[in-house]
Amino acid sequence: MAEQRSGGAVDHGARSAPAHVLVVFPGYHRPWATWINQRLDAHGVRASLQRWDPPRDVPLEDSLGDLLLARGQVLLVLDDWFFQLGPRQAGEWNDVLRGFVAAHAERFAAVNLTNRTLLPATAVLEPVSLWGVGEEEAEARLLSRLGIDPGRTAGRRLSAGALVRFPDTPPEIWGEVPRRNPRFTGRDDLLTELQERLMDAERGNAACTLLGMSGIGKTQIAAEYAHRFSSDYDVVWWVSSDDRNVQRDRFGELAAQLGLSTGNEPGERIRAVREALRRGTPHSRWLVVFDGWDDTDGAGVMLPHGPGHVLITSRNRGWGDYTDILEVPSFDRAESTAYLMRRAPHITAPEADEVAAEFGDVPLPLVQAAAWLGESRMEVPEYLRMVRDGRLSTVDEPSGGEGFPHASLTSWSILINRLRLSQPQAIDVLSLCASFAPGRIPLGLIRAYPQADLPEDLRWMVTDLAAWSRALDTLVNFSVLSRESRGSVVSGEVGPHQESVHMHRLVHDIVARLTDGEHRTAHRKAVRTLLAEADPGDPMDSRNWPRYAELLPHLEPSGALASRNPRVQTAVLNCLRYCYRSAEYRAGIRLAEKIREQWAGFMDPVSPEMLELTNQECDILRKYGRFRDAYQLDLALRARLDEAAAPDPLGSLRSAISIALDLRYLGQYQESERMQREALAEAQRLLGDNEYLTLVAGNNLGIVLRSLGRYKEAYDQDIASLTRAESALGALHSQTLITSNNVAHDLRLLGHYREALARQEANVRVQVRILGSQHLQTLYARAQLALCRRREGSFPQDLGATMASLLDQMQQVHGRDHFLTLSSINNYANYLREHGDLDQARELSQEAEAGYRALLGPAHPVATGVLANTALVMQASGERTGALAILEAALAGLTSSLGPDHPWVLGCALNTGAARNFNGRVADAAELSRDTLRRARHTLGNEHPLTLSSQVALATDLRGLRENEEAAKLEEDALLTLTRTLGAQHPHTLSARQRNRPYWDFEANL
Repeated sequence: MAEQRSGGAVDHGARSAPAHVLVVFPGYHRPWATWINQRLDAHGVRASLQRWDPPRDVPLEDSLGDLLLARGQVLLVLDDWFFQLGPRQAGEWNDVLRGFVAAHAERFAAVNLTNRTLLPATAVLEPVSLWGVGEEEAEARLLSRLGIDPGRTAGRRLSAGALVRFPDTPPEIWGEVPRRNPRFTGRDDLLTELQERLMDAERGNAACTLLGMSGIGKTQIAAEYAHRFSSDYDVVWWVSSDDRNVQRDRFGELAAQLGLSTGNEPGERIRAVREALRRGTPHSRWLVVFDGWDDTDGAGVMLPHGPGHVLITSRNRGWGDYTDILEVPSFDRAESTAYLMRRAPHITAPEADEVAAEFGDVPLPLVQAAAWLGESRMEVPEYLRMVRDGRLSTVDEPSGGEGFPHASLTSWSILINRLRLSQPQAIDVLSLCASFAPGRIPLGLIRAYPQADLPEDLRWMVTDLAAWSRALDTLVNFSVLSRESRGSVVSGEVGPHQESVHMHRLVHDIVARLTDGEHRTAHRKAVRTLLAEADPGDPMDSRNWPRYAELLPHLEPSGALASRNPRVQTAVLNCLRYCYRSAEYRAGIRLAEKIREQWAGFMDPVSPEMLELTNQECDILRKYGRFRDAYQLDLALRARLDEAAAPDPLGSLRSAISIALDLRYLGQYQESERMQREALAEAQRLLGDNEYLTLVAGNNLGIVLRSLGRYKEAYDQDIASLTRAESALGALHSQTLITSNNVAHDLRLLGHYREALARQEANVRVQVRILGSQHLQTLYARAQLALCRRREGSFPQDLGATMASLLDQMQQVHGRDHFLTLSSINNYANYLREHGDLDQARELSQEAEAGYRALLGPAHPVATGVLANTALVMQASGERTGALAILEAALAGLTSSLGPDHPWVLGCALNTGAARNFNGRVADAAELSRDTLRRARHTLGNEHPLTLSSQVALATDLRGLRENEEAAKLEEDALLTLTRTLGAQHPHTLSARQRNRPYWDFEANL
């Protein structure tokens, strides 16, 4: 690090000059990279520029390794910002610098642009400091670091006009450009495109408008462009244009800076400035930025032309008639999370992702969020709860120093006041929009359902299409709204009445404040009436899900959750049913809680609506893994039903089905079966065999029978349920698909691997087509397919990658601690152990064990069963004593909760017998193996794979006791049966022929 403190060039030895230099820089330092590139070119060294912002999800070593694909020297343009690329922790950078970069030290070099302390390990780069020195000294240090002879003159000679200005030398005229934001993040591609558009434009017409809604970051992008590309200009002049008079005065002030002789009249000075800019004298390289220019009326008077460039920021799409238009989108997610994590280092990447999603990746709200999180050190869940509860407002001004304007509310007020005078119907539309939720607003509903009871001030929207279009055009032109269209959910046709608009949360919050008045109550009532009219009426049909997804966000803002209108209440419950069917469980839980909070104030606890709410809420809680919460809610409802004056047979039936489900998830399988059989009989008596509730009860009985290990009974029940479901609901109904999955599951557990595989492959194809590949039900079906392939035994090569990918998808969709994700962790760990990756298998097995224990409690059969898998990893690693102790405990626990004949107990006994044998207790092993075989034959039959594994295990133990004749007979019989049932090349058959001790994997299914 010596040269960082040196006052002059450092002698780096007699190294030869590189033939090529790759100059690697963050977009923030493009001026320095451009200057370095030209200086090298002037001395005959070919150089290339590479903007570098390696993705966070790519290992840093890989990204640095990609730079070495270029020939010659890699020159890194460093400052403290450079090491936040990603963003990444300092430890990761230090590790890579000490390792990978040190190993390739001869290929890397660096310049340092800051006086702040860099990471210690940057010493390996021997960075030469260019901070605070003049151009000649900086060039000398650069050339010395790269071993280039300063006298070398083989490069191109450039005219004075083509020379790039030294980055520390500002343009001759620099007019009130906002201070550069040190936390500016991303936008590199957009800034590059902006530069290309201006540079490539026809001379005299290089003007571009950054177009977008308030808060999208237009001003910040314009300011960053002015700083980043300042070396391309001799004049950079910033004109604030929110107010016409201020704009004219500010633009006219450029006359004095250009040395023009004019009077004091603004119009005269403006004309003089425009003429000087048109001629390019005294400067042809100029940039004028008009920030916040929304009114195009003055374009003909103010807009300059000439050899320079004009940059405008605006919300008005009308600028397309005068300039090139560059739409400013929200941040992409990587930019959002990078900004948040730099500003609030204590938050994690998933938390940053959640905050970014909450604010739609729009920069201004993200700046506010990042400032709050960074300064308060508040945890993300608490912050988001406060935001969603309305305790923090997205129109709160950001803290100082970020470079955003502090008058956003005022500017919106000016716009709305202008619209009140010039286009009052646009204010009606805005007020109506404020009664919806921010984001996508199905505003076309007002024309789609003209029969709705609309207040008098809104009826023009139905009767006057021209006025409707005019109002929307006005709001779109000012970027208050952006227009979208979506066709009919069923027909796919698009009509004018199906229009939707988009209003960002920031804009919505401001508009709601500025348009609140006497009409708001009537407008909210109109919106909830429209939502009820738009309810498709069938949330079970996946074709209606896009419509429900559209309606859901608007229930609370419109007051629908507190409505006493039965039609509105039905629509609210249908949206909750949609959350369950579409696997939007988090949204469903939040919605159910909000509905209950409102309805409890005026509704009978055992009214049909409250009964339906509780049933739906419990279904969602169970699917989300909150089994105990669902059980408590169900018990409370049953108590109210028991106390009710009038009996409710159907309500009691649904309550019984729900409680039976709770008991199964809680591991109380016998009691669950008893209640489920009673509920099924009652459903058949009340409703008949083919009603939906009866089909659900039958399906649930099949699942609990499978949990009890009675696989043949489960299969018979599921086949009967599937036949009825296909007849009553159709082959593509969600409930039918669930039952079809269950049949394949039964077949696999019965040992019919080929048949199970064929059925499940068909199931997955249908469910991907109907539900989508990432739906919870589809992911479950795909996970079951992977297990079918593993058991069938003919997919050894790609199965591991498939299981790993499924685990990643489960985690992305549902989180790491969801019970289906834990099942995937458990199953993948079993695969890894079987294929020799014991370290990762141990890590995942222990994670599954801890996850299930936290989710279910240590006494639950599933939490006990996963211990067996951890023990198998230990045993394979040579930890035989510890493995035996765990297996004995797991066997005792499973036997106590499930009884001695349950297949889970038999499988655990198989593993425990092996552990006894490996620990020298051969006689004890043989005794347990003989008992296990006897019970397996009784429970599963003579040809079940677990029975045959028990037979092979007993033969192994008998050989250890020198009872070879019985051992040989058992082994021969097992091999013949395995060959006949599974095939000669099945892994079970091959393993038995090689006399490998069989084992049993515990599959954790709830």
